[in-house]
Amino acid sequence: MFSELKSHHAGIAGRRIADSCDGARARAFSLSLGEMLFDYSKTGIDTAARDMLIGLLDAAGVAAKRDAMFAGRPINETEGRAVLHTALRNLDGGPVMVDGVDVIPGVRATLARMEDFADQVRSGTFAGQGGAITDVVNIGIGGSDLGPAMAVRALAPYHDGPRCHFVSNVDPADVAAVLRACDPATTLVIVASKTFTTIETMTNARTAKAWMGQAVTDPAAQFAALSTARDKTAAFGIDPERVFGFEDWVGGRYSMWGPIGLSLMIAIGPDAFRAFLRGAQAMDDHFRAAAWHENMPAMLALVGLWHNQVCGHATRAVLPYDNNLARLPAYLQQLEMESNGKGVSMDGADLPCDSGPVVWGEPGTNGQHAFYQLIHQGTRIVPCEFLIAARGHEDALHHQHQLLIANCLAQSEALMRGRSFDEARAIMAAKGLTGAELDRQARHRVFPGNRPSVTLAYPQLTPYVLGQIIALYEHRVFVEGAVLGINSYDQWGVELGKELATALQPVIEGARDAADKDGSTAQLVGYLRKNGA
Repeated sequence: MFSELKSHHAGIAGRRIADSCDGARARAFSLSLGEMLFDYSKTGIDTAARDMLIGLLDAAGVAAKRDAMFAGRPINETEGRAVLHTALRNLDGGPVMVDGVDVIPGVRATLARMEDFADQVRSGTFAGQGGAITDVVNIGIGGSDLGPAMAVRALAPYHDGPRCHFVSNVDPADVAAVLRACDPATTLVIVASKTFTTIETMTNARTAKAWMGQAVTDPAAQFAALSTARDKTAAFGIDPERVFGFEDWVGGRYSMWGPIGLSLMIAIGPDAFRAFLRGAQAMDDHFRAAAWHENMPAMLALVGLWHNQVCGHATRAVLPYDNNLARLPAYLQQLEMESNGKGVSMDGADLPCDSGPVVWGEPGTNGQHAFYQLIHQGTRIVPCEFLIAARGHEDALHHQHQLLIANCLAQSEALMRGRSFDEARAIMAAKGLTGAELDRQARHRVFPGNRPSVTLAYPQLTPYVLGQIIALYEHRVFVEGAVLGINSYDQWGVELGKELATALQPVIEGARDAADKDGSTAQLVGYLRKNGA
């Protein structure tokens, strides 16, 4: 599938990106959606490579697969499910049918219930047993945590509701630290678990309920649930009016557009949350309508396929020069690696190529003083994805934002241009070095350059723009998975560890011995039991 592209890449490997990156190339290898700009001109992709990459989309039938997803067909074939997170932000589109039933009325009814509850919490109509709600604690893990935790931080300038906190790790240090900062009499706890059985989430939920029970007479009255297991939420004591469910055609890592986003809605308000949905809906409409060469999710995906499957670069760094997006790399780790970290194609055969890359990153400029050394001068090439806003939210500190922009653009330029030995030698000669020491010191200051990056620029990080960004990356995952022929919407790889952890718990607690375990695990159990008493 990628052989022609690999041959083409081998033929142009000696070209330097900087040699052709003039204004004409920048315009030809960029595209816009509204006021958002995606620039991929600082990559090795040329016109021929782009045409061949677009050919992959046609060969894989990506347009038909895209239409099938939006139409509610069960494209998650291993679980027999539709994939309809897009329906959660379908605010004014037409019907979407699943098994002959239009799901949109139910989606909008749930959204209306969320808005009503959020308004009650924000206004004080719904209060704790000690007064108006001051803090909201969202307890979840994976998709029930990473999305809303990322979005709440990203939209901090829009917060005008209670403070929001997030607990995910079963490590008791996580829940203890969050609860220590809250007043149980004025805290709302949201338990986010579709099945209401996720072991980490339910362990933390019971801990929070016991904590609250020390201060109030009816702790369950200050709990809400994001779950479809109404029998279990009722057994926990949560009133059905505070239970918000979502269907199995919404995967966990794609779920913050609905009830999983309740904490975000409480923080920023229903109107701003709807703006968030509308931004995503705008990206959906663009993804469905734009020609491939003008289609932002498609081109972002093709850049990813070029770097990973064609060039062989196994990782991708996500570098938001926007401190409010500090949790975006962690969110994208799950979105991309849980979706496309597969080794088997749809037909059950071994995948004939590499699957998704390792995704990682940190906000700029912090990363510059941490891992950028490896990105600039290391032996492995790491394609970089920069995100930058034209303006921040701190108007009085606009000069600092300009410095932030300068750093972002300088890093992508430096990765592309590099510094030759002759340039480094001239710099060190100007400092007075001569002879062998001059050459030795110059070598340390050489930057290979020709290292690819893309930049996503936008006017300001608003709820609408955040919706666009997240939907952009969701559709990027879909396109890459469709080209690779894998199911981006299951996650069997997380199951085995869960099963083994459940079986190991009684061994750790001393209720059963470790005789059936391998030597290493048995040794570790013995050490931890001995030293954990």
